[in-house]
Amino acid sequence: MRYLPLSEADRSAMLAKIGASSIDELFKDVPEEARLAGPIDGLPMHASEMAVERELSALASKNMVAGEVPFFLGCGAYKHHVPASVDHIIQRGEFLTAYTPYQPEIAQGTLQVLFEFQTQVARLLGCEVANASMYDGSTACWEAIGMARRITRKTKAILSNGLHPHYVSVCRTMAKFTGDTLATSNPVLEAATDAEALIAAIDADTSCVVVQYPDILGRITDLTPIAEAAHAKGALLVAVVTEPVALGLIKAPGEMGADIVVGEGQSIGVGLQFGGPYVGLFACREKHVRQMPGRLAGETVDAEGKRGFVLTLSTREQHIRREKATSNICTNSGLCALAFSVHMTLLGERGLTQLAQVNHARACEVAGRLAAIPGVEVINDAFFNEFTLKLPVEARPAVHAMVEKGVLGGVSLGRLYPGVDALANGLVVAVTEVVSDEDIGALEAALKEVCQ
Repeated sequence: MRYLPLSEADRSAMLAKIGASSIDELFKDVPEEARLAGPIDGLPMHASEMAVERELSALASKNMVAGEVPFFLGCGAYKHHVPASVDHIIQRGEFLTAYTPYQPEIAQGTLQVLFEFQTQVARLLGCEVANASMYDGSTACWEAIGMARRITRKTKAILSNGLHPHYVSVCRTMAKFTGDTLATSNPVLEAATDAEALIAAIDADTSCVVVQYPDILGRITDLTPIAEAAHAKGALLVAVVTEPVALGLIKAPGEMGADIVVGEGQSIGVGLQFGGPYVGLFACREKHVRQMPGRLAGETVDAEGKRGFVLTLSTREQHIRREKATSNICTNSGLCALAFSVHMTLLGERGLTQLAQVNHARACEVAGRLAAIPGVEVINDAFFNEFTLKLPVEARPAVHAMVEKGVLGGVSLGRLYPGVDALANGLVVAVTEVVSDEDIGALEAALKEVCQ
């Protein structure tokens, strides 16, 4: 991107052209309490490039690097080993581009990659068709609710209390502009999910029920009864998967009756990267494909009968009148989707299953050792590689205390649900294949000390 500095005259001319009196007027839709009243205290108005580099490097050195300490964070973003070949392949010139494959005659490679990605995602999530990816899991979750509204012509979505609170927040933000009603609540620190409550809440006005699988506390439940109850009232079941590696062992949501399955694909091929860019997964039943948002790469034949690939069913905001569009998302996470596809191809079905087995076995070992600490309780009856502890002390300061000991020991529910006292002692611990015996010992020792 070129650097194009603007003068005051340039800014004034542009504001006059669009009819705005000031730059601040462009941000009037942002709540006033969320806007700064002036410059940030202590931050200079300008500095030399070298001074900025030194300052930012000093700030970065204060971070605790995920790959250098025992790491047990999860809750929607997971540290897995990504083979070096993934990064090598996605940086090839044919792939490392922001080019949108509108012209199939010169974009066959990119389109084929997207087609293969869609095939992998559809098989993984247990659905008949998948799109070429979304921004991330949270936006995919909202798009699923919007899709359910279009299909059912109803506007009430019931969100499980096990859905990630950040996903809930994104949905609430978008629902302000669509009129959808979202019914949700906070989770409870117990083994049982809210499946029975969800089923009881479904009524004739319900467009969809949204569940996370495994949920924010790592709990796993059979989705079949929820799907059947939703279908009986003319509603859809939307399943959200934030840890796709789990589907190497547990049953895919689509196979249990979910109509739309979405999720975050970061676990496969994409590093943590300070929260993004990530890759949203989106799949559904074929009968709903015309209401599916995002891009869809399809297979066809050219004028000579040779196999080829094209974009199809492009009813996005860029291609159609806004009020008739299926989504306002105008792109896909192409490079991250490629990384996902390359990693998945390297693993294969057998490799994914083996990876999932290692994750689960490691998590079971850690859960057993931590449960032996006096006062610590594992609330889960079933889990994949992530489980929730109920500590004898508040979890958020305990996490900070473990950081001081060089251990990233998990995500406190007090951070995810601030002000909810009933969840303050909850700690979500994720265990993947990168965790070593030494890491487990360090976590066990640190947690034992902070719980005394």
